Amino acid sequence: MSEARSDVLILGGGVIGLFCALTLLRRGATVRVVDRGEAGCGASHGNCGTLTPSHAIPLTVPGMPWRALHWMLRRDAPLYVSPRPDPERWRWLLGFARRCNLGAAQRAAIARAAILNRSWTLLPRVLVEEGIDCEYAPAGNLYVYRTRQTLEHDRPEIEWLHRLGVAATALTGDVVEQMEPALLPGVVGGILHADDAQLRPDLLVEGLARRVREHGGIVETGAAVQGFRCANGRIDAVRTSRGDFAGGCIVMALGAWTPRVASMLGLQVPIQPGKGYSITMSRPDPCPRRALVLREPSVCVTAWSSGYRLGSTMEFSGYDERLNRTRLDALRRGATAYLRAPLGDELREEWWGWRPMCVDEIPLIGPVKRWNNLLLATGHGMLGVSMSAATAELVGSLISGEPPMLDALAYAPTRFTGL
Repeated sequence: MSEARSDVLILGGGVIGLFCALTLLRRGATVRVVDRGEAGCGASHGNCGTLTPSHAIPLTVPGMPWRALHWMLRRDAPLYVSPRPDPERWRWLLGFARRCNLGAAQRAAIARAAILNRSWTLLPRVLVEEGIDCEYAPAGNLYVYRTRQTLEHDRPEIEWLHRLGVAATALTGDVVEQMEPALLPGVVGGILHADDAQLRPDLLVEGLARRVREHGGIVETGAAVQGFRCANGRIDAVRTSRGDFAGGCIVMALGAWTPRVASMLGLQVPIQPGKGYSITMSRPDPCPRRALVLREPSVCVTAWSSGYRLGSTMEFSGYDERLNRTRLDALRRGATAYLRAPLGDELREEWWGWRPMCVDEIPLIGPVKRWNNLLLATGHGMLGVSMSAATAELVGSLISGEPPMLDALAYAPTRFTGL
């Protein structure tokens, strides 16, 4: 049986898959990207649009399981775990809970900081070189606090971030209010992450897809993976709803869908979908000058010249495709408690998407043991945009055999027995 062949076949047309495709094309490879929907239609579309080295510290910190259990009683909590029976999800949560200790969190933070800082260097350079206009603005990210208890809880993270090479500065409440006139009075303090940046993620993936095609790459949309043809430890072809495709190397960058597709190859990928929500509107007046995190309700506020978005929250409810309006209401309520003009006049989109949450909070980037021409590039959690450029660079180095800029072992899927 004949099939369309390329040097590299990338499964997944989100920000990770498209960045990998562009990087490989720039290195001279022939590349085809296949996606079940339109390019960038998943978590790459409606996320908060922030580049955040400040998020190097993982969720797997001591005490997180107890906080999550408490939050299970509130459907509008920043992190919500559905109590419905789901053996796969509960096995993942137990594995996550076992890693909520200081040693594991420190190892994860080092790996996350390295790839975040590398991406922070690479991504704006690629935007300029490729002519991608996605309203990128290196304006920093300001965490805003209205209770001293939460501020004092977070204060030790400043020194932790400094050890990781990430900028973080504590500010008094009056300084925060002067910096951001859009905030209501009553701010007790803030933490400024000056190296963070923001962009419009939908424009980023549109620009990446355009440049992939202009570099000679092919982007196949509406091509859901249906199976694989394998022999002698290799994947010979990928069967999709639009025909069969082959590649000398296969890169699986399917985000939260990775476990379901990888299971067709006998692989057990330790990822669960973490549902995030956002609301996109016209700009309110007054509008924040930079990205904000309203810390107590965990609401991210991003304002671009072309619009305004409230986002974040984390919901572990498996592959549930329902839009939970309680979560959207929590975003609006959180913004209303902090901002003079919390909502724009024009509602443009209410959105949810699945983030690929790896059980140890470190992405899976690199080859697997069982199939000698398969690499994973997934498990970036809430940081797909933030880690995309360095992930693509690492994938390119691994495929070409060049020495990587990052410690590849830190992200190797083979750290898990099922891979």
